[in-house]
Amino acid sequence: MRRPAISDSPIVKVVAETGAYVEPPPPEVVETDPDLSAEDAEQIRRDYLLTRFWISAKGFWGKNGDRVAWIFSIVLVILIVTNVGFQYGINVWNRAIFDAIEKRDSTAVFYLTAVFFPLAIGSVLLGVAQVFTRMGIQRRWRAWLANSVVSRWLTNGRYYQLNLVSGDHQNPEYRIGEDLRVATDAPVDFAAGVTSAFLSATTFIVVLWTIGGALTVTIAGSTITIPGFLVIAAVLYAAIASGSIMTIGRGFVQVSEDKNQAEAEYRYTLTRVRENGESIALLGGEEEERDGIDKTFTKVLRQWARLAGQHMRTTLVSQGSSLIAPVVPLLLCAPKFLDGSMTLGQVMQAASAFTIVQSAFGWLVDNYPRLSDWNACARRIASLMMSLDGLERAERGDGIGRIKRGETEGDAILSLNDLSVTLDDGTAVVGEAEVVIEAGERLLVAGETGTGKSTLVRAIAGLWPWGGGSVNFHPDRRLFMLPQKPYVPLGTLRRAAAYPAAAEDWTVEQIGEALDKVGLSHLKDKIEEEAPWDQTLSGGEKQRLAFARLFLHKPDIIVLDEATSALDEKSQDKMMELMTRELPMATVVSVAHRTELEAFHSRKIVLERRKGGAKLVSDVDLVPRKGRRRLLGRFLGHRKPRLQR
Repeated sequence: MRRPAISDSPIVKVVAETGAYVEPPPPEVVETDPDLSAEDAEQIRRDYLLTRFWISAKGFWGKNGDRVAWIFSIVLVILIVTNVGFQYGINVWNRAIFDAIEKRDSTAVFYLTAVFFPLAIGSVLLGVAQVFTRMGIQRRWRAWLANSVVSRWLTNGRYYQLNLVSGDHQNPEYRIGEDLRVATDAPVDFAAGVTSAFLSATTFIVVLWTIGGALTVTIAGSTITIPGFLVIAAVLYAAIASGSIMTIGRGFVQVSEDKNQAEAEYRYTLTRVRENGESIALLGGEEEERDGIDKTFTKVLRQWARLAGQHMRTTLVSQGSSLIAPVVPLLLCAPKFLDGSMTLGQVMQAASAFTIVQSAFGWLVDNYPRLSDWNACARRIASLMMSLDGLERAERGDGIGRIKRGETEGDAILSLNDLSVTLDDGTAVVGEAEVVIEAGERLLVAGETGTGKSTLVRAIAGLWPWGGGSVNFHPDRRLFMLPQKPYVPLGTLRRAAAYPAAAEDWTVEQIGEALDKVGLSHLKDKIEEEAPWDQTLSGGEKQRLAFARLFLHKPDIIVLDEATSALDEKSQDKMMELMTRELPMATVVSVAHRTELEAFHSRKIVLERRKGGAKLVSDVDLVPRKGRRRLLGRFLGHRKPRLQR
């Protein structure tokens, strides 16, 4: 059976002709073996997720990573090595103090007491320095990787497109906020822990071998000599404990991942209630929302119960191991102490060294739950990365066809050339369309619900990338889109009115004038006031605010998607008349169901649902005009659609 389906080749560095760094392409994906079962293919994908995480995460130490990453890392290693040296010093001090006590040597006891304090203070200071350095790496690594992921997420509207495609990328905000934190915190702790454990084990195995020597026992008249018996005992003890924890906790990774997903869904449910509080309150939907919250919270509790079971089983091993470990070396050394071949100081030094070695070997026992949690978090953030990879590859022309964007020729300000709009799986939404729109035209896109009008408008605005053909704009023309549900950012009303530009781009007087025009004069005194405007403003006020933005930005091309649906007919007419008066040269493309809006457009095209995608079936002049028809594909409804795949 053929194995990997997914390439694990690292991202290569790309440099432009100018020598500047260019964002590299996403890792290539190789199709899975068709003979594999769905379960095997899914397991291969899950195994690849950790590789995908490291492909991006290790860039923190690369040429384009953080400039002090290596400095912090080297300093952390030096601190760990030095701390192990202090541990060894304390271990030797342990032997000396007990030997002095056994001999009742008061001078030596007082001297060793004075020596202990510098050792203890040095060890504490090294521990503090390790925490500072380790958390510094974690903080900077998280910032670097979060910046990379967020940049990719916000580029080319991918944050929006993720809602339209299939894949394991639900709740991206939780993955970026929480999963990415764990995914960058834990590896630094693990690396520091493994390094410390290896050095400690190596150092104190030598101590155990030197102090313990060989143990001779007589069994059934036969004499058996066990060289380095304390070392062998420490290794066997750690192997048993680690093997037990791995066997008991083998389901930890999946349980942790399920718990994180349940937590993300619960937070999302609560966020939805907050964001849609007005609608829920007006409809009296509290009981229904409570039912939904209870269901998601029950799922959270169920996953936490499973996780508690895993923790209980691992605690059984780890707690038992920590209680037994200090006693084992005392019992093993007792025969040699009683026959006088070991001093009390040697016994105590051996016991201390045994505990350190056992802890080093048992590092997995203590960290297996957190290792499992990291595994789950790294996979979740890698799943988001893979979904972004897919969108990036599509932007580069791989897989499903993409709508091209170019420049128009001649007097046309906007043209659709052989444009077809599809879903991300290639399913046709709108068939091949040929439309030319000249400057100043006001085009109304009409059709029954579900014919793809809004999808076509989103394709024109650049939000919907899947399909074929091209959308071309006149060079240096700015497009501004007014959706049915305008976005109101956090902050002041001034910021909300100026969005997406900076609030300082217009004076308070200019913004007040725009608000006055659209019928929001009652808000002029609150322009500099910070408030939850998204919750405070009604649907109609939000749409008026969107028109105020429009009049401030003064774009060349305006795309309206049911932008007046929350306004009454009189207010709608006033707003459209105002737009016509304020922006007489602007080109308008709008989607609307109200027939009254035809009075504010010069032309109407109609979409009709057909097999193979909706087609443009008519092009009607709403006002007389000169010149040739702009709908070039008048009879496209009779042609077979050609979808790029």
